[in-house]
Amino acid sequence: MNIENKLKISQKAFNTWRTVPFKDKQLLLKTLAKLLDDNAEKFGKIITKEMNKPITQSIAEVKKCATMVSYYAAAENILKPEKIKTEFRISKIHYIPKGVILGVMPWNFPFWQVIRFAVPAILAGNTVVLKHASICFGSGNEIEKIFLEAGFPKGVFQNLEIGHAEVKTVLENPVVRGVSLTGSEKAGAEVASIAGKNIKKSLLELGGSDAFIILDDADFAAAAESGAKSRLMNCGQACNAAKRFIIQKNIEKEFLPIFVKEYQKFVPGNPLKKKTNMAGMARPDLADELEQQYNKALANGAEIILPLVRLSANEFVPGLIKVKSGNPILQEELFGPLGMVMTAKDDKHALQLANEIPFGLSDSVWTKDKKRQQFYIDNLESGTVSINKGTSSDPRLPFGGTKSSGYGTELSLVALKEFVNVKTVVAN
Repeated sequence: MNIENKLKISQKAFNTWRTVPFKDKQLLLKTLAKLLDDNAEKFGKIITKEMNKPITQSIAEVKKCATMVSYYAAAENILKPEKIKTEFRISKIHYIPKGVILGVMPWNFPFWQVIRFAVPAILAGNTVVLKHASICFGSGNEIEKIFLEAGFPKGVFQNLEIGHAEVKTVLENPVVRGVSLTGSEKAGAEVASIAGKNIKKSLLELGGSDAFIILDDADFAAAAESGAKSRLMNCGQACNAAKRFIIQKNIEKEFLPIFVKEYQKFVPGNPLKKKTNMAGMARPDLADELEQQYNKALANGAEIILPLVRLSANEFVPGLIKVKSGNPILQEELFGPLGMVMTAKDDKHALQLANEIPFGLSDSVWTKDKKRQQFYIDNLESGTVSINKGTSSDPRLPFGGTKSSGYGTELSLVALKEFVNVKTVVAN
């Protein structure tokens, strides 16, 4: 692959695409949404074969992409020039697309992560080049094809089949004006460093170790069902999955058996069968890493509630461990079917446990009391706080993290302004 030629194509496309009216871009998005929806099963099978996601979840991922694209196809144009009242004859703010934007995307949601990044960037007038995870080149190629089939000009979206070592070359190229990365804290730091040295915008959506807080006035059945699903969907391989279950001490004996019962409903199976609710992890090396973290947690005092049992190179019976504050495993992200339980004396203690980690992506709190809800809304250090519901992203709402979980905003109208330059126009 000649990367230089690909980038030239993207730059040439940008020079024209940036002038296409917002409404005309939205008409193409409307077509893209229909193509995604109509081909959800076809694309779902590609996802499943590449990274083992249960087929029903893969199809749902593509359907969610279609919903998100439809949202932007009907979105308000917040990028049109804004008039500012001043003493000058003209005073306006213009929003100008930056140019070619690089997306560095992960394997865990091969269509969603790419579409989530690319669509608002493209609607804002930019063009996109994608560096997908190496096991998901098939997904990347299909996404490029479907953009072309929807009528987008050649070069507006291109998939680059390149490795990690080539990301630096692409990002340092003067044609590329920004980068969006979804991935690990280490990968984010490396890419942001390259972008910073070259004075280029970066957006990072990194790891999480989200708290799922259950208080004594919660709906136990709903919290248990939601918590198990949040931890084990996609085999626990989601940045905003519930990973730490902080249970108020006085309800531990009552709530935990209900939660364990829901947790044990997730059983590894054939990902191509629609009845399967959990399959193996994406790669054996990822399973190795999770097993090492499990043993590390136990070596530092964690107690087994449900053992993490390895069935094959990449399959586990889901595990659940009880962890106390200070266990070094709490400073890491568990990316797989292993959850942690902690107990808290009261609201202040639960908040302390939730916040005393380096991550801050998306926390969930279960309580019927509005004053308690507001306490957590005001004080949790995370990009999203969900009350009496599991953690999830919604096309209509901003999504992003704090602390080591990254910076910048994806989804909602806010995302349209992530990769634009703000130009002030003043005239007498």
